[in-house]
Amino acid sequence: MSLSKEQLDTIKTAASTPFPFATRCGSTVDELERGYCKMSMPLAPNVNHIGTMYAGALFTLAELPGGVIFLSTFDTRNFYPIVKDMQIRFRRPAKTDITVEVRITEEEVQRIQSEADANGKADFEWECELKDTSGEVVAICRNLYQLRKIGM
Repeated sequence: MSLSKEQLDTIKTAASTPFPFATRCGSTVDELERGYCKMSMPLAPNVNHIGTMYAGALFTLAELPGGVIFLSTFDTRNFYPIVKDMQIRFRRPAKTDITVEVRITEEEVQRIQSEADANGKADFEWECELKDTSGEVVAICRNLYQLRKIGM
């Protein structure tokens, strides 16, 4: 499945406001291509009681790429993604805007799609780093998703 720049731009815009909570957090899709996305979240609307980014906002930013990559990579007419498990390790306080990048190789995309076609579902996972504006890793998250056939 190859998407045009216009299709990717449409997905990028739609994925920046997937549901009201994420919209209130200010998350945006900064870069998008098949199997890859870079997202960010501003500090300002997500400040906690000690002046750092709220842990739930960091968790949200780590989770959102699963849906964004799904939209740009897999058959949205026949499949949907679910989160099976997430584990986050907070390394240091997030005092600036935060970014996350996630990439799935084309080989992994093909494996996921083939398994989902054959079995109606396929698990896939990645680890991502949430970074502040200086490039410092503030949290690491392991995400486990499942691509599932509609109607299962």
